[in-house]
Amino acid sequence: MKGMTPITEGIKYTGSKKKMLPYILDAVSTLPVQSVLDAFSGTTRVAQAFAQMGYDTTANDVSEWTEVFANCFLVANRPATFYKELIDELNALPGYKGWFSEHYGGEGEGGKRPFQLHNTMKLDAIREKIDSYGLDFPDKCVLLTSLIYALDSVDNTLGHYCAYLKGWSPRSYATMKLRVPQKFNITTQNRVLRGDVFDAIKDYHDLAYLDPPYGSNNEKMPPSRVRYASYYHIWKTVILNDRPTLFGKANRREDSRDTVSASVFEEYHKSESGRFMAMEAIERLVKETNAHYLLLSYGSGGRATKSELNDILNSNGKLLKAIEVDYKKNVMANMCWTNEWITNQDKYKEYLFLIEK
Repeated sequence: MKGMTPITEGIKYTGSKKKMLPYILDAVSTLPVQSVLDAFSGTTRVAQAFAQMGYDTTANDVSEWTEVFANCFLVANRPATFYKELIDELNALPGYKGWFSEHYGGEGEGGKRPFQLHNTMKLDAIREKIDSYGLDFPDKCVLLTSLIYALDSVDNTLGHYCAYLKGWSPRSYATMKLRVPQKFNITTQNRVLRGDVFDAIKDYHDLAYLDPPYGSNNEKMPPSRVRYASYYHIWKTVILNDRPTLFGKANRREDSRDTVSASVFEEYHKSESGRFMAMEAIERLVKETNAHYLLLSYGSGGRATKSELNDILNSNGKLLKAIEVDYKKNVMANMCWTNEWITNQDKYKEYLFLIEK
């Protein structure tokens, strides 16, 4: 790897690219680019890293919590002392039993709630106080990010919010405490979008990083059960503070149902042509992205078939690099000169494909 990988922050997240950051940055380090699009930003770790490396960064995602994280790191620009004063005040608030405590707080030894009651009582008090400040949206995002990070550190889950542990996790006993996120000096021109990726890719960027949610290729567990909107429904509710209609044992938001929130990239059905709808979406994505360079992430356990993905890549530009990362062996290989990656049957490797359009 060339140089140091910037420090980034994020929540526990399925598909996090934290471990891939050194490889992503190295893959683009010699390219003559200034503007970068992170089209599926998630926890925004990649966007945070791009901005710190000096790229004018656009972060896009459909989720409200991604928009909040991106504004916190890429846009909000007041001194840390400004946020610390407010966060100290929030931490000192006495808690009370409000809406969040009613639906997400538990006590005793039963578990099966995402947080212990003493923490949801603090959440109820803190969330109302944040709204009362009347801050500009980017500054409010810093406080909301701090709140979500604090909750993420004391949850009673295995990393998502579709089911909760029967007994309390050790970390759930701790009292959550907000802190100022590890922000960095903003020296680039950044933008935050929250919308359909096919709208985001219309604007030109020198480089577009694409990490669509391919979905599992395990037929016994179709990706309709691994929707990001349902996995992280609580963060949307914390951000909007809208007291939505809930359903199910996990008290999910009504608008997180699969029939409402499904992404075409998570779709496991086939179209009339016999191709997976997700693959057709990926082909459209690669074809329509308005950028000189594309960097595409792919996990070998994904819905996409390697041969079909290879055809998509080669028919929409020149493949400059094909990088294989084996986490278990901590090994990286550049396979630009071979099609070995297509026939490799290892289920747990990550790939990066750099394309010049």
